[in-house]
Amino acid sequence: MRRSLIGAAAVAAVGSLVLSGCGGSSGGGGGSSKGASGGAATLKLVVADYGTGPQNTSSKYWKGIISAFHTKNPSISVNVTAINWNDFDNQVQTLIQNHQYPDITEGDYFQNYAQEGLLYSAQDALSKPGNLLQAFKAQGSYKGTQYGMPFTTSSRTLFYNKKLFQQAGISSPPQTWADIKADAAKITKLGKVGYGLPLGPEEAQAETLLWFLGNNGGYQTSSGKWEINSPQNVQTMQFLQSLVKAGLTEPHPGTKNRTDLWQDFAAGKIGMINGSPALIPIMQKAGVLKTSDWASVSIPGKSGPLSTTLGVCDNVAAFKPNGHQAQIKKFLDFAYQDKYQLQFDKEYDLLPATTSAAKALSSDPIFAPFLKALPNARQYPSDTVWANVKSQLQHTVGTAITGNPKSVLDTLQQTAEKGA
Repeated sequence: MRRSLIGAAAVAAVGSLVLSGCGGSSGGGGGSSKGASGGAATLKLVVADYGTGPQNTSSKYWKGIISAFHTKNPSISVNVTAINWNDFDNQVQTLIQNHQYPDITEGDYFQNYAQEGLLYSAQDALSKPGNLLQAFKAQGSYKGTQYGMPFTTSSRTLFYNKKLFQQAGISSPPQTWADIKADAAKITKLGKVGYGLPLGPEEAQAETLLWFLGNNGGYQTSSGKWEINSPQNVQTMQFLQSLVKAGLTEPHPGTKNRTDLWQDFAAGKIGMINGSPALIPIMQKAGVLKTSDWASVSIPGKSGPLSTTLGVCDNVAAFKPNGHQAQIKKFLDFAYQDKYQLQFDKEYDLLPATTSAAKALSSDPIFAPFLKALPNARQYPSDTVWANVKSQLQHTVGTAITGNPKSVLDTLQQTAEKGA
């Protein structure tokens, strides 16, 4: 999801843009009714805007693809609507409710559309669905069939300020929780924040899961049973509580959002923080840390670096109602080429969603640590109860730091089990 991938940064809303190479209007269902067998048609593409302003709006990215595609497929036009991420969910849902069906969406994946029979499967919408990163297959599947096709991905690593580490006399990045505690104490003596712990409502669910994973915990077991209040998760929150009580984090982590602490890290005020590739442009914009002043490594766990981490993705969904399967398949095969995947990643500091593009980017010094983490990435629960659990967690898990960790996790567990 966009909010998971690159946070809640405000982006300029982009209106509906017709970026096709020839004329063609949408029919009542959202696209031309012609061409069901692969002939002339106009596709309706609805995408989320990943840009931070007019200079890098997603519409520019898609315009290049559409122009090149139309040159090779002159009978197929594509109308694209780029929507601000703050409005994407509501606008897509409104389109579906009004039966103004898009042919393709790129952004959040709604499992209920597959449940309602509105989507083509990945097998029907792509010539090479097996090239999609398999780590995200289950997240995009309904009853064992994949419908949500990852288009862009992200994973988490630990960022650390190499300058502060050097000043504090720390020779290597942390690998264990004990290392984090010891390193944070040394950095705190410099008058800086040792470790940035964002447990505010923006993305507390991500930070919490990363720490749970470090102690062989999580939100659910591999069989789908909720384990929020497991002994290892309680122990994890107790460790975080010890960091805060020792003054090794920022004050009041339960009120601190990820975006704010990322900006503080970019300003050189924090020694360590969990992050995604989206932290990179924030550092570049701040202009305080040069590329040589920071690095990222696998997230430390209780006993050693994690072999898995949080992985998130935004998905493509291909809709059936307009009957454009052949044209959709041609366009998606074109759009999923490695060169376009890599162009997207470089532009928006995200990761590819195909095995071939990931391999092509594997030697990149910045992206390599994140790519290394993707194959074993853990996703959020796909359970329909997760929406309620996540909302409650975002607003309450921070209180576990100042109160009783077990009591807070018990309440979250009860919410999950009641909705199951």
